[in-house]
Amino acid sequence: MLHHVKLIYATKSRKLVGKKIVLAIPGSIAAVECVKLARELIRHGAEVHAVMSESATKIVHPYAMEFATGNPVVTEITGFIEHVELAGDHENKADLILVCPATANTISKIASGIDDTPVTTVVTTAFAHTSIMIAPAMHSSMYDHPIVTENIEKLKKLGVEFIGPRFEEGKAKVASIDEIVYRVIKKLHTKDLARKRVLVTAGATREYIDPIRYITNSSSGKMGVAMAEEADLRGAEVTLIRTKGSVPSFVENQIEVETVEEMLEAIENELKAKKYDFVVLAAAVSDFRIKNKADVKIKSEKPVTLELEPTPKLIDRVKELQPDVFLVGFKAETGLSEEELVSAARKQIERVKSDVVVANTLKAFGSEENEVILVTADAVKKLPRMDKRALAERLWDGILLMV
Repeated sequence: MLHHVKLIYATKSRKLVGKKIVLAIPGSIAAVECVKLARELIRHGAEVHAVMSESATKIVHPYAMEFATGNPVVTEITGFIEHVELAGDHENKADLILVCPATANTISKIASGIDDTPVTTVVTTAFAHTSIMIAPAMHSSMYDHPIVTENIEKLKKLGVEFIGPRFEEGKAKVASIDEIVYRVIKKLHTKDLARKRVLVTAGATREYIDPIRYITNSSSGKMGVAMAEEADLRGAEVTLIRTKGSVPSFVENQIEVETVEEMLEAIENELKAKKYDFVVLAAAVSDFRIKNKADVKIKSEKPVTLELEPTPKLIDRVKELQPDVFLVGFKAETGLSEEELVSAARKQIERVKSDVVVANTLKAFGSEENEVILVTADAVKKLPRMDKRALAERLWDGILLMV
């Protein structure tokens, strides 16, 4: 591995360590994104090899991809049988062929078994025994061509996964780098939550004063989204109840809510409709709401006194509806010592029968990092301060050891 690649290798996560990915690049103008894409895959631990069609080399120079990956770039199939070296059925084969950005021409060639470029030849070689993902990019009128549509459906039935596209400015643009990396990790991740159902809440609720003003808190929803996406990557069927204004998520099944009442209704509907294995209540739910919400905007000419009343405790309903579910509660406080924080967490366990409580101070709200104490009925474990995504990984590892 070249020095400049070592500097970024697995700096974001180790989720792709030991995985060999062939980035197969056809001749789309969106190929300019492939340098960044390759580097991002490496930041998660992947070994990346670029294969380029002749038309792709006219858009991005092979030297750029050589720099990006730290590996020689395949621009033609020679006597070294590069397609077999990378994608043949042997122990050192690639774990994934990622065709990105895929043109209508390349998609249709792959669907028809035509391999007249290094890209299509590698895909044909890999088809029977290696995962293939395709990220399309073309004008929307080309994407809507009935034969292109038919070819995409044909490939999906054969097990090829498609990522995107995004529809903007009359174009079927290639998916964002973040989405592609997320989908690649999901494809290759260990599925230790397969066939499990997980319900997660995330973000700050809003309690309206009048039609346009509300009280809320500074939670970003990052911790809840990280918990939901980590479960999704591990193969769980995830439902994410996310508040309006919280950070976005790639989890497919999302329910957007604003108030505590809406979140409670969403939780109850889910728990009544489906059997869940895990419920993770990471949302920062308001403890109070306005007793008499105004129907019209309150005038600002004079002082206003607001009377607050307690909101329903969402966590109280979970074990009432599904007594056997594994319940993960979050407890955030200010001004408490570690002992007092653990005591507060234990009170939640006694009151609502949480299986584990993730206790922390409010310093983490809106931050990229968190420092927590895991509390169960008979154990306490303090974790060091870390990135919320790394923490989600550690939490799920710990949860799976408890069940």
